[in-house]
Amino acid sequence: MLKTIVAALFAAVVSISASASAQGFQFEAPPLFDNCGDPSLALAKKDGVTLGFSPSPPYSSLDPATKKAGGLDIELVEAALKWAGVTTFKYEVMPFGQLIPALLAKRIDIVAANIHVTPDRLKAVSFSGPAWWYGPAIVVAKGNPAGITAFDGLKGKKVGAIAGSAADEYLRKIGVAITAFQTDAEEFAAISTGRVDAILDDDVKIIEFMKANGAAPIEIVANVAIPDELIFKYGYGYARYALRKDDCSLRAAFTQGLAEVRGNGQATAILKTYGLTNRNLFFFPL
Repeated sequence: MLKTIVAALFAAVVSISASASAQGFQFEAPPLFDNCGDPSLALAKKDGVTLGFSPSPPYSSLDPATKKAGGLDIELVEAALKWAGVTTFKYEVMPFGQLIPALLAKRIDIVAANIHVTPDRLKAVSFSGPAWWYGPAIVVAKGNPAGITAFDGLKGKKVGAIAGSAADEYLRKIGVAITAFQTDAEEFAAISTGRVDAILDDDVKIIEFMKANGAAPIEIVANVAIPDELIFKYGYGYARYALRKDDCSLRAAFTQGLAEVRGNGQATAILKTYGLTNRNLFFFPL
C-alpha cells in the first residue's frame, strides 16, 4: 500500500513539474506596491530604468554590435524588474568604482553589477534583497612563491583588487596595502605577470578566467579559512544590487521580484546557463 502511495505521489510531482516546464516560468504572487508612498516604482514602470554595470563576464557584458547587455546579473535584474512591471531598460557602462557615484548623481537607477553590503556603502545607498551567492578567493602565481596561505599572510605583500570592491574595502580595513585596478583585465594581467603577489576577487569570476586562459601561470590558494568579518560585515555575503535610499517603492518591488524569480525556478535556470547551480542560490550552501 505504501509503495502504491509513494508511486502515486511521485507521478503527481512529475506531472506538475512537466506541466510547469511546458508552460514556462509563472508567478503565483502579483506585485502589490500601490501604497508604498514614493513615486520611484510608478516612474520606472512608465519610463523604464537605466542599469549601470562594469563589464565583468560572466556577470555582465555589453554586445558592441547590438548594444544589448547580457550576463548573469543582467538577466536576474531584468527578470525581477519585469515581474514588478518594469519593461524598458537602458544601460550605462563604467568602471566599478564609478557606479555608486553615478547612482547618486541619477545617471543610473540601479547598480546592476552584483554588489555587497559594506559599512561604507551603507552610508550612501540602499540594497535589494539577496540575489545569489559566491565566495572570495585568493589568487597567486603558480607554485605560490609568496607563500600565502591565509588572509593574514596578505599583510606586507603586494595585493591587487578591483577599486571600490568589497575586497578592496576589507583589505584596506585589515591593513593590507592595495594596488587598485579599474578592470578585471588589468587585475588578471597584474597577477599573471608578477606585478602583484596576489589578488582577492570573486571565486566564480576567477574560475571563469582560468577556464578561458588555461595557460595563465596562476592558481587559487586552496583551503583558506574565510574570516567571519569578511562575510558578515565586509561584503562576501549574498550578492545584491544597489539603489538610491529614496527609491523605496522601486527597491521593495525589485526585492520581491528577486524572491519570486528564485521561487519559481527562473533564477536556477539563469545560473545554469552560466555553469552554476543551486549551490549559488544559498548562503553557506550544503
